[in-house]
Amino acid sequence: MTSFWLTDAVLPTRLPLAGDLEVDTVVLGAGIVGLTTALLLAESGREVAVLEARQVGAGTTGASTAKISLLQGTRAQTIAHRHGTAVLERYLAANRAGFDWLLEFCATHDIAVQRVPALTYAQNTEERDAVRAEYEATRAAGLPTELVDDLEVPFPAHGAVRLREQAQVDPVAVLAALAADVEAHGVPVFESTRARRLRRRRGGVVIGTGQAEVSAAHVVVATGTPIFDRGGYFARLVAERSYAAAFELTGPVPEQMYLSAGGPTRSLRRYPTETGGVLLVGGSGHEVGRAGSEAGHAEELLDWVNRWFPGARLLDRWSAQDYHPIGELPYVGPLLPGMNEVSVATGFAKWGMTNGVAAALVSAGRLTGRSPRWAGVYDAWRPGEVTALPAGVQANLAVARYLSTGWLNLFGTVAGPVPREGCGRVERRGLHPTAVSTVDGETTAVSAVCPHLRGIVEWNDAERTWDCPLHGSRFAPDGSVLEGPATQPLSSR
Repeated sequence: MTSFWLTDAVLPTRLPLAGDLEVDTVVLGAGIVGLTTALLLAESGREVAVLEARQVGAGTTGASTAKISLLQGTRAQTIAHRHGTAVLERYLAANRAGFDWLLEFCATHDIAVQRVPALTYAQNTEERDAVRAEYEATRAAGLPTELVDDLEVPFPAHGAVRLREQAQVDPVAVLAALAADVEAHGVPVFESTRARRLRRRRGGVVIGTGQAEVSAAHVVVATGTPIFDRGGYFARLVAERSYAAAFELTGPVPEQMYLSAGGPTRSLRRYPTETGGVLLVGGSGHEVGRAGSEAGHAEELLDWVNRWFPGARLLDRWSAQDYHPIGELPYVGPLLPGMNEVSVATGFAKWGMTNGVAAALVSAGRLTGRSPRWAGVYDAWRPGEVTALPAGVQANLAVARYLSTGWLNLFGTVAGPVPREGCGRVERRGLHPTAVSTVDGETTAVSAVCPHLRGIVEWNDAERTWDCPLHGSRFAPDGSVLEGPATQPLSSR
């Protein structure tokens, strides 16, 4: 499942780290957060290096629908309900700063941006209240939103809240320009270099990889979910998987950006082409490893498009992983209170194009002494986090349930026949939980125990991966790591 943005993208291959290195700051992750942070630090004169476990564009940013918007579904009312309007105003100020920085970067690097309205719409009459509540929350926080009754779209819509002059972009074009700009400032970007260990030393930290070590005074962890367990961020985030597809239509493509106010989520935008435009549709998300059938969720999205856009021709289909903070606000700051040499940036709840750039402004600002005035709204250890305890308890009760049932379900399993092509199963071989799959004609057996916190992985029938239902780690059929917080592969069997 390859992202539409990567299908025709030509990105340079960057070499992995080959030997030990010492820099002022090492940034882990070459997505929107990591590359923007590296660029800001390099512009301030810092010596920086970037480590990317896979390739530029391989993570969440490269799979994004890349909406750049201050109207974010129903986020405003959720944040206002949890934290109050004053906090919502600061959150929007942060997103506005990210919005402005990103659009200025695109303008100076000749990256095409489409300025279009964003709409949160009601799929049915029951969602009208959420639309009205979003309108009231955004207006109270100073956004010039408006209510719209007639949307003139082919799919069911019962009114919407609209914010004009928002934006959309090709996210891989942004990443390519950021990476090139970073390198032009003398910053090396090492691909295929996964950070696996962190240890503190006098005056900084040492990051261990499979190839070598990087010593630095500071490290910025921009890996989606923080890959180092100190701080327990894995327990403060909910890992979510969602699906997207690109279509060529026989009729006109909706011009504006749409996002449903309820579930199942439907997100739409247009990508302009020489022949008219491509429709991008996303949604049908679920918590990682807990779907039953991921293929069913992906097919649900395709069925919806085929129903409301007859004759649509599928071009690409893919998926993305995002992390929802239990406290509803992103976490940007020290890995642990007082551990200022290690900072993290996570929890953007699918709005990383604005939140991610804002997080980079905070991360770089704290190292250069130029923190934005609104930076406190992203505090990783804010006192108000206590209000998120009920959500945290609920999320971690689910983790405990999946941990126990995963192991209990093994008692009745024994080794079986070779799985059919594209299929996988978990079985018990003696005392060893084993994950067996057949992909592209090759049958592979690896440990079914996630090395992070020993959850039992589940087979993802849409993407042919092993996914952990505890905290969202994902592995290829051969056991290699695709997503954290795990940093070690599933061992061979």
